[in-house]
Amino acid sequence: MEAAVARDLMTTPTTLTVLLLVAGVTVLYFLRRRHAKGPRLPPSPFALPFLGHLHLLAPLPHQALHRLAARHGPLLYLRLGSVPAIAACSPDAAREILKTHEPSFLDRPKPAAVHRLTYGGQDFSFSAYGPYWRFMKRACVQELLAGRTLDRLRHVRREEVARLVGALSSAAAAASEEGARVDVGAALMGLTGDVVSRMVMSRRWTGDDLDTEEMRRVVAETAELTGTFNLQDYIGVFKYWDVQGIGKRVDDVHRKFDAMMERILTARDAERRQRRRQEGGKDLLDLLFDMHEDEAAEIRLTRDNIKAFMLDIFAAGTDTTTITLEWALSELINNPSVLHKAQAELDAVVGTSRLVDESDIPRLPYLQAITKETLRLHPTGPLVVRRSIEPCSVGGYDVPAGATVFVNVWAIGRDPESWGPDPLAFRPERFLEGEKNAGMDVRGQHFHLLPFGSGRRICPGASLALLVVHAALAVMVQCFEWRPVGGAPVDMEEGPGLTLPRKSPLVCTVANRIHPMPVLAAGGECDVAAAAEA
Repeated sequence: MEAAVARDLMTTPTTLTVLLLVAGVTVLYFLRRRHAKGPRLPPSPFALPFLGHLHLLAPLPHQALHRLAARHGPLLYLRLGSVPAIAACSPDAAREILKTHEPSFLDRPKPAAVHRLTYGGQDFSFSAYGPYWRFMKRACVQELLAGRTLDRLRHVRREEVARLVGALSSAAAAASEEGARVDVGAALMGLTGDVVSRMVMSRRWTGDDLDTEEMRRVVAETAELTGTFNLQDYIGVFKYWDVQGIGKRVDDVHRKFDAMMERILTARDAERRQRRRQEGGKDLLDLLFDMHEDEAAEIRLTRDNIKAFMLDIFAAGTDTTTITLEWALSELINNPSVLHKAQAELDAVVGTSRLVDESDIPRLPYLQAITKETLRLHPTGPLVVRRSIEPCSVGGYDVPAGATVFVNVWAIGRDPESWGPDPLAFRPERFLEGEKNAGMDVRGQHFHLLPFGSGRRICPGASLALLVVHAALAVMVQCFEWRPVGGAPVDMEEGPGLTLPRKSPLVCTVANRIHPMPVLAAGGECDVAAAAEA
């Protein structure tokens, strides 16, 4: 009887309405309480105890974050061990972090590997935003990378590009009709290394105290180690336990670099004691020594400051430029119609009687478009990494203070809303006049193309990098025919690292395209011939 009455009450419209109302109010109450207890964080994937989301970021974090964003949205909350993290994978989120709320994100996290490699954090790139960072940026930008300095040292870039042409041409001429086998990365590292070394310390980086191949390995390992997720940075129990063996590798790289830098600094110190250079003949290394010796300087540099700054310059100025050129050539080989169009532009504008020069670049819009398209698909830094200084709001979500923030430049460059239905296609035409992305610049003003970052912590070497990339790519396209070894398409798989290296070296056969070669530098074989295999 009682059951029947209860059943009748449950089926009446009034009772159902009241029960639903009570249930709804209860749910809203608990939701409001839950919201009031903590911040409104972005969507988050399922996390494991202890590890959080670390297991989701292997093997390449920028690719993993791109896949997660496709499922959970362009703004993600992650827990990397005990460290909170935010991943931004859209132009709008990048704009908020790097421009709208830039003061909240001016710091960079300093992983254990970076701390060790930079002499306990005495470098410029990863130093906290403050007086030292501003002082070193001023020294770097005004003395090494200012427009007047780049113009004054144009002959350095011209001479080194000509040496590259001479070395490749000699190797191709000495080989069979199929061309010479060349390790492109080794050849280009010699070019970029000598350009930077001559600008910084008035000498090539080949010699008794600075071995090219060893420096190349040090720079490549530095980029890989500083871009590897290290459990020591995220899980407290591993702080003093090198479970991945990264610490041992970091110590080995640090010892090698320190030994090379110590030989260079000792030699320069002895030279300065014997004869003081005239003001007009000073290079960046001299200026750093001046700041080291000046007791009244705004910030007096230590010897370790100088070494750490030199590591920044060499790592940022050689590795990224070399990698960009490798990706550009890889794309051109895999897209022969684009390569032929670039060669036709060079033949029409420059001809075959002289070597293309930096002054020709403004009249080569297709070559510039190839560079932009390369940087879109293969950005020099796939992730811009920052640390939140204070609580902030991005995209309507809360970002806690002390969070690691990843702006996924690699994913943004593949955003269909920005780049159309074929974002993965290598199509330089998208940057030409009349196209949607015509006139777009790569220096941080357009937030769907951020290969050098944006804001106050944008890469200060962007202008130098573009000069070298344009000049080297132009002569490589103008003067040579490139074919992959074996005839198969070039493998485009990426490797690990802070930058975006190829997983496997780019080895090609190179043959002379112009006969005779218009410009050959004397002694051009000294660096690149070692990379050519007869």
